[in-house]
Amino acid sequence: MISVSQLTKVFGQTLAVDHISFEVPKGQIVGFLGPNGAGKSTTLRMLTCYLPPTSGGATVNGFDIFHESEKVRENLGYLPENVPLYLEMKVDEYLDFRGRLRKMPRDERKKRIDYVLERCWLKNVQRRTIGHLSKGYRQRVGLADALLHNPPVLILDEPTVGLDPTQIIETRKLVKELGGDHTVMLSTHILPEVETVCDRAIIIAGGKIVAEGSPDELRASRRMQARVLVECRGPAREVEQALSRVSGVGTVELLNTNGHTGGAGAGDGKYVTAAIRPKESYDVREEVARTLIQHGWPLREIRLEHATLEEFFVQVTANQAVAKS
Repeated sequence: MISVSQLTKVFGQTLAVDHISFEVPKGQIVGFLGPNGAGKSTTLRMLTCYLPPTSGGATVNGFDIFHESEKVRENLGYLPENVPLYLEMKVDEYLDFRGRLRKMPRDERKKRIDYVLERCWLKNVQRRTIGHLSKGYRQRVGLADALLHNPPVLILDEPTVGLDPTQIIETRKLVKELGGDHTVMLSTHILPEVETVCDRAIIIAGGKIVAEGSPDELRASRRMQARVLVECRGPAREVEQALSRVSGVGTVELLNTNGHTGGAGAGDGKYVTAAIRPKESYDVREEVARTLIQHGWPLREIRLEHATLEEFFVQVTANQAVAKS
């Protein structure tokens, strides 16, 4: 549905987007992530035909962004981060105006306006002047405009900016529901939003794509860098030494040795919390538990502390920044 091949954009001496390629299949919701200055907004502007590429290309619903820009716009709904609106117009007047610009027949236009007013929670302000609305309501007007002509592809740039917590939840739910009927490319810096809404994520940094996959796949790529947290009752240094000798354990760090005192058979009677970093591709939990039991140290807790998408994002974007410097 969206196919990008070697897409490149140069501004003077600055290479903003560096030969990126990716696919967004029909019906998927894909998160497009990147730090400030990564080339994210530039990429979206090229896909929506606001900027021509320096080289490479892309198609949206089969139409070329360079040679068939009018067809691309017909098949695309775009919500920019800062929505350009006619502030002196009323909400329903603005949507009718936008429908007429898109040459939508009158009956279809009326039906779709009613639909988007309902879906974007604008019924109660449809006769209000846009300039008198809050930023959150203006954002919803922009989303209604993007949905108005029922495009097969939606590109949404920070759709929850300016919304209150309830509106954010509702907007995420709406975007999730739009998947399947629409192919959605969602640009955001809110990583929980990606985990909640998106089927897949693409991360761009320094103008290059540095990672892509489902949120679970991206987290799993850092799985073996996650920590195993162990809490047991025993002498701290002996526990540390015993855990260090377990096969597959990389490092052991004692986090706490001042826990509650216990009964007989507990070494020095204090609870110890240790953070274990396994070596690559090792799951050490069973062997760790076995070791503690063999030493007679009561085990209160053992758990894998999963890496988060946020940690993954920070790592891959930081690595790209180091590579460029």
